[in-house]
Amino acid sequence: MTMPDSASGWERCSLVRLASALCLLVLLGAPVAAEPESPFPGAQLRLFGIDGQGLRDAPRLHTDVDIVVTGLLVRVRVQQRFRNPADSWVEGVYRFPLPDDAAVDHLTMRYAGRLVEGEIQPRQQARREYEQARTEGRGASLVEQQRANLFSTAVANIPPGETVDITIEYQHVAQWQDDTFSLRFPMVVAPRYVPGRPLPADVERSATSAGWIRATDQVPDAAQISPPVVAGAGRSLNPVSLAVELHAGLELATLDSPYHPVDIETPAFGHYRVTLQDTEAVADRDFVLRWQPRLDGVPGAALFTETWRDRHYNLLMVMPAQQDDLAAQGRLVRELVLVVDTSGSMHGDSLAQAKSALQTALSTLRPSDHFNIIQFNNSVASLFGDAEPASEQALAEARRYIRQLRADGGTEMEPALLRALRAPTEQGRLRQVVFVTDGAVGNEQALFETISRHLGDSRLFTVGIGSAPNALFMNQAARFGRGTATFIGRVGEVGEKMSTLLRQLGSPQMADLAVTWLGADGQPLATDNVLQMPARLPDLYAGEPLVVAVQSREMPAEAKVSGRLGGRDWQSRLALGEGLRDAGIHVLWARRRIDDLQAALVQGEQVDSVREAATDVALEHHLVSRYTSLVAVDRTPSRPDAEPLRRSDMPVNLPAGWSADTVFGRLPGTATPALAWLLYGIASLLLVPLLSPALRRH
Repeated sequence: MTMPDSASGWERCSLVRLASALCLLVLLGAPVAAEPESPFPGAQLRLFGIDGQGLRDAPRLHTDVDIVVTGLLVRVRVQQRFRNPADSWVEGVYRFPLPDDAAVDHLTMRYAGRLVEGEIQPRQQARREYEQARTEGRGASLVEQQRANLFSTAVANIPPGETVDITIEYQHVAQWQDDTFSLRFPMVVAPRYVPGRPLPADVERSATSAGWIRATDQVPDAAQISPPVVAGAGRSLNPVSLAVELHAGLELATLDSPYHPVDIETPAFGHYRVTLQDTEAVADRDFVLRWQPRLDGVPGAALFTETWRDRHYNLLMVMPAQQDDLAAQGRLVRELVLVVDTSGSMHGDSLAQAKSALQTALSTLRPSDHFNIIQFNNSVASLFGDAEPASEQALAEARRYIRQLRADGGTEMEPALLRALRAPTEQGRLRQVVFVTDGAVGNEQALFETISRHLGDSRLFTVGIGSAPNALFMNQAARFGRGTATFIGRVGEVGEKMSTLLRQLGSPQMADLAVTWLGADGQPLATDNVLQMPARLPDLYAGEPLVVAVQSREMPAEAKVSGRLGGRDWQSRLALGEGLRDAGIHVLWARRRIDDLQAALVQGEQVDSVREAATDVALEHHLVSRYTSLVAVDRTPSRPDAEPLRRSDMPVNLPAGWSADTVFGRLPGTATPALAWLLYGIASLLLVPLLSPALRRH
């Protein structure tokens, strides 16, 4: 850096003095990092985005989760209990994950002994009502969706020493693959990498945007998805109790929770009660429950139905026939591209799982296959320039390459996706891209657009790694990539999960799927009578079911499912009958309708038209969405006018298996602006030698 010639000697001297002062300030007066005094007995804390005082004064949170499963349907009640330990009035803001297909439709607030029901409103209107109540000293709660799998609860005017209970409810569908059902309840928001250039500090902030990561041009809502993080608090921070009532309706062959020890009771035939052995869980990893019916009890199809506001809603799941004998059609000629995330968030357990997954994938290659390995963090590197034949020499080199992988740096996904999808390939060879990552990024929408624009004839399969993967990225990236999503939570699962994925990679997909809904006369229902979600059905792979939701004026009597399997036409007809009646099918349909509308944004649909249509659906079906929120306001003022309100952004645990040093860097993990001080100091030290000639001339 050089000074302009027009600068006066006084200006030069002033700058030199300023630089020297900054140096002294950095060297002598900069905040010294120290481990904060723990508000939790026995905890060894490291804090990121919050200081010790902020942690002590933040509301304490306890979460009770009650899950009821009936067949495929999962109804969840989440009670968040906010207790204010401080001697001042507090507003608490808590960010929490939910399944990426959760249809959130209910909110209640218990405040000062009064129960207040939440109302669904357009997002900006709900925010204005909440902020007005906050200013006027009234109890209020606001539930917003920041991502399809990331929500926030803001609670205003919690009195000193008092507790406010917030209860939300949502519904979704259990997953079914390879004759096994499963559900996932996420417990922690993992820190996300935020790419892009920082925006000005005066960018508008919302009622729930007090996060500690600055907004960028690529992630303008970064503050809304970045709660402060605490490492080392264990179950003393945001503990979770959880119970599941599983009404399977039949005898189960297996029932287990792979990541949490559980107790299982059987109150009646086909009824199972699951509770945590430790009563409370550390909120640092996802809870997963899996159950498998005995083989003679596996359903070939299931139908749930509801009549709501003069419309019929049906949820249909059917397992299409699978072709196991591939000899007749010949083995696929394929190119396997393995893409692995080696960013800092993958350090430790996650990278060990990823390496094992890659090694397993290599073991399935034949000499006629081609393959490549791409790794990414701040930059992108690959084993080969282009895909190479799977010779013994190439495979040996690949195994050595995998063993030396190290995790560090940021998560720049887009260049890795572009390299994998744009690479040239020979005609007649199917490129299958296996993307191994924890998905800890904040720019998901831009990545979905990249996949949609550049997929071509490739297929993208995601493998979610670690204790708290970003399921939204995994599932939606696979959807736009016309592949599947697989989740691996520990090294011991790699063999089983990768075997399933590799079987899918080697099997013909069920393509060109369509469902024709027939009336009682056997004729197709009129197209203006039926609205099916998803509108465009995905390809299916081995062991995957077809799940569709439909809204219609007339109750369908039959469904005809057709498609192509291994190059041959396939068809099945299903008599729907009455089906199992269950409340809430309409919200599942509505959630899928909103997902379909938002997916159109990736295809270039106008934002305003999508917003209007999605808002109408969400308001009609009382759903939280990107454009609507639930707000509950107590009408009685509680906080005296003279009492100030202090805001507290509530922290979350670091996900299990993550390394704080690698994720956040090796600067001290406190709320002091250590990085800023360091950068100022370096800049000042650089200025001194550059400006010292000016000082001598002066």
